[in-house]
Amino acid sequence: MRYMALYKPGTENDMPTEKEMAAVGQLIEEMAKAGTLILTDGLQSSSKGARVRIDSTGKFTVIDGPFTETKELVGGYAIINAKSKAEAIELTKRFLKTMGRGESEIRLMQDAPAFDAASAPPSGKAAQNPRGKAAARA
Repeated sequence: MRYMALYKPGTENDMPTEKEMAAVGQLIEEMAKAGTLILTDGLQSSSKGARVRIDSTGKFTVIDGPFTETKELVGGYAIINAKSKAEAIELTKRFLKTMGRGESEIRLMQDAPAFDAASAPPSGKAAQNPRGKAAARA
């Protein structure tokens, strides 16, 4: 089963140290070799982002960063392959222990991706899966 872990460091200004980055790099390598890590990446500061909302009348509101409520900001994500929610929690605990701070929200993903650019035919048209969405990776 695929899970997405959303990492919230709790602060936006603390960049990981070289030692932390090396430890995370080692963890990423171990998880990739074990087949439990599908994809991961970090996000840049909210000052380089925006929030886009739509209300019930269809009116859009765009708020440029930085955002003041830093404890809720997502700093990175990982898509992991786990046999159960309990295993996903244990894998996430390993990451958090390596980082030494923050929290992660873990969410079970749908069985097949709604769209996967790597699997899309060269024409750019996506193949359909049984849910009526673009096909999953092979």
